[in-house]
Amino acid sequence: MTDLYGPLREDGPAPLSPLRALAVGAHPDDIEFGAGATLARWADAGCRVTMVIVTDGSKGTWDPAADPADLARRRIAEQHRAAQILGAAEVVHLGHVDGELEYSMRLRAAIARLVRRERPDVVLGHDPWQRYQMHPDHRVAGWATNDGVVAARDPLFFPEQLADGLEAHRPTALLLWSADEPDHLEPAPEPYVERKIAALLAHSSQADTTMGGAGREPAAAGVFIERIHAWLATNGAALSGPPGESFKRLTP
Repeated sequence: MTDLYGPLREDGPAPLSPLRALAVGAHPDDIEFGAGATLARWADAGCRVTMVIVTDGSKGTWDPAADPADLARRRIAEQHRAAQILGAAEVVHLGHVDGELEYSMRLRAAIARLVRRERPDVVLGHDPWQRYQMHPDHRVAGWATNDGVVAARDPLFFPEQLADGLEAHRPTALLLWSADEPDHLEPAPEPYVERKIAALLAHSSQADTTMGGAGREPAAAGVFIERIHAWLATNGAALSGPPGESFKRLTP
């Protein structure tokens, strides 16, 4: 079906090679799961990678006795260690409360401001159209990223940003992870799979909640690593390519 609201284009199979990339995740570790190998590979090729974490991660535990403020501080530190492993240039924390993220024009404006400030070739984020996505923060962050990209490209959105010297900016592509119908593959050669896994394991507070005990138990770590490899292989096979991270690609 032709997109009546965007330029006609024909996507090829070639991976992207951006000079600047902006990735937006709802929580610490979301970006690593969705695009860690891709960002590490781009960073090694000279891309400036900026990671935006929308919430503080303060509810990311199954321990009812955990202190949310302590957990948030720990997760910020983990995120910065993970970013160093991937080679990211900057981490931006928007600081919304985990699990309580609500869609607002303020949130859309914050994403648009970052797009206009960083001027990325590629923006990456959660796919808000993913069916049966239960976590509300993932849905909201995905919508805010999509809508922030649209606002950033059109100069009549948020004119106060232009008054601050931030001109409108249109990225080349928006890549959405966890898509039901992915159509773009970024290959993940083994060295970058290792970086992706190392960055995920840097989020030690999430060993039980998202990684099945990996980081605490060698056997569990092995299972987790096998799961990541199997997932990347499945992504590649679905798009007739090598193991990699798959996305829905949109042209802003």
